[in-house]
Parts: sequence; C-alpha cells; structure tokens
Amino acid sequence: MSRTIADAASGTRHVFLRDMILQANIGIYPHEHAATQRVRINVDLGVVEGAGRADRLERVVDYEKVANTVRSIATSGHVNLVETLAERIASACLRDDRVRLARVRVEKLDVFEDMVSVGVEVEQRADRAGACISSTA
Repeated sequence: MSRTIADAASGTRHVFLRDMILQANIGIYPHEHAATQRVRINVDLGVVEGAGRADRLERVVDYEKVANTVRSIATSGHVNLVETLAERIASACLRDDRVRLARVRVEKLDVFEDMVSVGVEVEQRADRAGACISSTA
C-alpha cells in the first residue's frame, strides 16, 4: 500500500497533526501505573473534500477539534498498550463521515536510554456500512 494519503483523482485531502507531546498514563508494568509518561502522537487523516470552495471551517475537518479529541483520549485514564491508545484515537477520528482513513502513531519517549522512542502505528479505514477496517503497521 502506498503511504500517500492526498489524492486529487479521488478528491482526498491529507489532514495531519504532527508530534503532539502529551503526558499519558500508559503501560503494563507496575511502575507505569504509578505515574504518567511522555508520548508522541502523530495523526494522518484521508479526508474527502467538502462541497464547494467556500472559505468556511464547516466544509473541512477541523484539526483543532481533532487535536482536542486526541488530548482527551490520551489523558482520560490508564491504558495498558500503545496499540489500544492508537486504535481509540483512529476510531474517534473516523466518527467524522468525511474521514476515510486514519493512521495514528503513538510513541513512548522515555522507555529506553539507548533509543528515542518505541511504539506502534495503526491504520483504520472507514467502511461506511458502519464498521472500521483495522490494520497494525
């Protein structure tokens, strides 16, 4: 599968949020239950274009609302797995009918001294029959 999301032929735009650094209560180990830790979250959305060309917020996916949703999910309580956090964020993004694809990367930043991060990237596609199609990269 191509990593490209924007596609003029299908009228798809690429809406993205880059390098959100949040404090999350995440992890399976006892010491991870005692305190929050830094995570970096990246969100890529394949969005169908709104009707018309009016310069109005209502016709596009509002990235501020997406950012607030990500913040809310990431800070709403303990999550064991980065996979679960990424899947929750992707699913929330797909609730907007204009979003056809949600790719979410969640990285824990302070796990190992000899690397910058560890994490996961998941992708979910909208099945407008009512289901999400998931895959983990």
